[in-house]
Amino acid sequence: MGGQRGVAPARRRGLADEVADSIREAIFNGTYAPGASLREVELSQALEVSRGPVREALLRLEREGLVRTAWHRGATVTTLSAEDIAELDSLRGALEQLAVQRVAAHASDEDIAAIDDAARRMERAEDAHAMVHCDIAFHDAVYAAARHRRLQEAWQAIRSQVHLFLLTRIAVSSEHYVDHLPGEHRDLAAALRARDADAALELFATHRRHAFDILAGTGDGD
Repeated sequence: MGGQRGVAPARRRGLADEVADSIREAIFNGTYAPGASLREVELSQALEVSRGPVREALLRLEREGLVRTAWHRGATVTTLSAEDIAELDSLRGALEQLAVQRVAAHASDEDIAAIDDAARRMERAEDAHAMVHCDIAFHDAVYAAARHRRLQEAWQAIRSQVHLFLLTRIAVSSEHYVDHLPGEHRDLAAALRARDADAALELFATHRRHAFDILAGTGDGD
């Protein structure tokens, strides 16, 4: 009996979750740009918490791919390399292909309406950072409409990194981003509403390629 071990007591992680949410949002709204240092002492003071929850939050954000740590630099916001960009683009393409096919075949009218609503919200975005939020929300709606739990989990695993990808894109060139994206997404939504998987796949591929080309230095920023 003495050698048996019970289940360890559960730890409350609510505060670390809240801290992670705050830091994540600060990254997404541009407060901390790629490469920026994330110092535990400064964050704990700003968020009025101890360093423990901050340390846990940074570990969570590192698992999401938003933060990187190095012994000589501490924690910094991830700067995407050319390899990171290429891998995210190719993986996103593979996931979107399945998502689009399933939406065309299985989405309910309510699912399509949610995608339409997400596209319309883009028209009210006031700046490029708000537009990135709307862009991600649109793709959230597409994956939800796919009705495929593991596919949605795969999207969630890279969602923060795709958000960082788009932030990197607007840092390189935000010219016409706010103006052009609502129209692109209206077209994407229309193709899904028509259940035209082939047309939707082509439009989604063009949408991805434009951002990739800008980050790869071959786009014109339009």
